[in-house]
Amino acid sequence: MKASDNSEFPTNEKPILLSSLYLAPVEYYSKLFRASNAQIEIHDHYTKQSYRNRCIIAGANGPLPLSIPIEKPSDLACEMKDIRIADHGNWRHLHWNAIVSAYKSTPFFDYYADYFSPFYEKKIPFLLDFNELLRNTICRLLELSTPISFTKSYVEPSDENKSDFRETIHPKRDWRALDRDFEAKPYYQVFEQKFGFLPNLSIIDLLFNMGNESRLFL
Repeated sequence: MKASDNSEFPTNEKPILLSSLYLAPVEYYSKLFRASNAQIEIHDHYTKQSYRNRCIIAGANGPLPLSIPIEKPSDLACEMKDIRIADHGNWRHLHWNAIVSAYKSTPFFDYYADYFSPFYEKKIPFLLDFNELLRNTICRLLELSTPISFTKSYVEPSDENKSDFRETIHPKRDWRALDRDFEAKPYYQVFEQKFGFLPNLSIIDLLFNMGNESRLFL
């Protein structure tokens, strides 16, 4: 089934509004999969401890957050599109090593690794660019063809013409209570016998474990 053929699945007729996230959770891509079209907010004020610069993977000791360091904005109202990635802490090496350690024994790691490793070998100055290049790669791998555009100015939360998920998909908020339309259906995970099924992790957890069947879980 081609990405554009979603006729057997219910779709969100309203355009959806999303933030730009780092290796976003499964919930995020489930929204993209079912959307008629999507806008990504790039004019929101950057906030700490969000998925904008953080993802959560399944490590050998349980859920493992990975955070991209950013340069401290000179203006507290700095927009997401202007946030720069900091180069301290050797974070690229640490993130990729953590991903390899977590997923090297998954069924599809060898197939997908070469798509992701280049992102941890080169410097991309802006967080938005890094996130969106990764998202484009993931959408290609998942065969998601939902039309996506960027906001031209900040969209107020009161805009009733859009389904707004900018603050719903957040590591500090309970998606079970905030998003009744999303169901985290269990799939095979390498460490499931140790921790049980860990829901709504980064999309790479689904990809590395389930490969081309990942679309079925969206």
